[in-house]
Amino acid sequence: MELVTCSPVSARGQGGITLFRPKVKTRDLIQFFMHLEQMQAAGVPMLDSLADVRDSAENQTLKDIMTDVHRNVSDGSSLSESLAAYPKIFNNLYISLIEAGEETGDLQLSYSQLIKYLKWVDDMQSKIRKATRYPTILLVVVILTITVMMGYVVPQIVGFIKNLGQDLPFYTTALVVTSEFFQEYWWAVLATPFLLFAVYKAIRKNSEGFAYRMDSLFLELPIAGPLIRKISIARYAQTFGALFSSGIDVINCLKASQNTVTNLALLEALDIVQAQVQAGSPLSAAFGASGEFPTLVTRMVKIGEESGNLTPVLQQVSEFYTKDVDEAVQSLITMIEPMLTMILGLMILWIAVGVFGPIYSSFENIDF
Repeated sequence: MELVTCSPVSARGQGGITLFRPKVKTRDLIQFFMHLEQMQAAGVPMLDSLADVRDSAENQTLKDIMTDVHRNVSDGSSLSESLAAYPKIFNNLYISLIEAGEETGDLQLSYSQLIKYLKWVDDMQSKIRKATRYPTILLVVVILTITVMMGYVVPQIVGFIKNLGQDLPFYTTALVVTSEFFQEYWWAVLATPFLLFAVYKAIRKNSEGFAYRMDSLFLELPIAGPLIRKISIARYAQTFGALFSSGIDVINCLKASQNTVTNLALLEALDIVQAQVQAGSPLSAAFGASGEFPTLVTRMVKIGEESGNLTPVLQQVSEFYTKDVDEAVQSLITMIEPMLTMILGLMILWIAVGVFGPIYSSFENIDF
């Protein structure tokens, strides 16, 4: 048998993923690291563990990645180096934890920390989806209801109202004008939110000053601002705790933890933490100087530093923020639902009064 020709099936190296492949989700990664942890605890060699994970993976993208990782490790690369070729799947946090495990010889602890962290991330993502799913559906219903009422229902009654031959009140005139606008430019009404979002993303991408000002504004919003701050700091604290528990030094923990925060205004405050720790300040003092950590947290960290027992304290800080985010999410849901319902109710009330008000007035002028 002779090989006539050959060509690459896909270009997966250097972090590339074949198009139209299923996305690797957080729960896929949880199962991946749980499998490796179990194999490590059972004393199974690394190559056999990777082969088993590759063969048992249900996600085709992860299966393809593990094929390359297994080959690279068998060629002499470390696990962290092989996984680092896929930064979109395995970010710096994962690589840092695995590198720490390779250096200390305790990969099982690294896997355990990753599993704990990923479960926390998955739970946090579920809470955020829960906080936004119902309000989003209700908002879409409100927009569609307003569009249908203004574009189709009200116009059928407008002609009758105009033929009443009386001066229309202001609220009815405004309803008629709004309805005519919806009939003429309904496509613009529906497209405007998407267009504004695209313009915002483009300006933000090309202007760091604009992005910083918008992030600062988001933090000042009455309801969403505190939630954004709490979620960002919760991710930061959870990441820092996971890295520190694996034996990584404080400076590298702070650097890696900042990668989980996307708000530029918060990043500026967290830069203060890293700069002060590098200058020799205690971690608790740096947290306090940033202005983003409650005094309760800084006191807890200070106690951990003084007692030399910082790891469990950081776990308590993570639990503190997780509970804080839970309460903030529930408060947001509680406030948004009645607010959108009230908007829909006021819109229907406006239409009812604007339509039936003139009709009722015309009945009063009829001489029976």
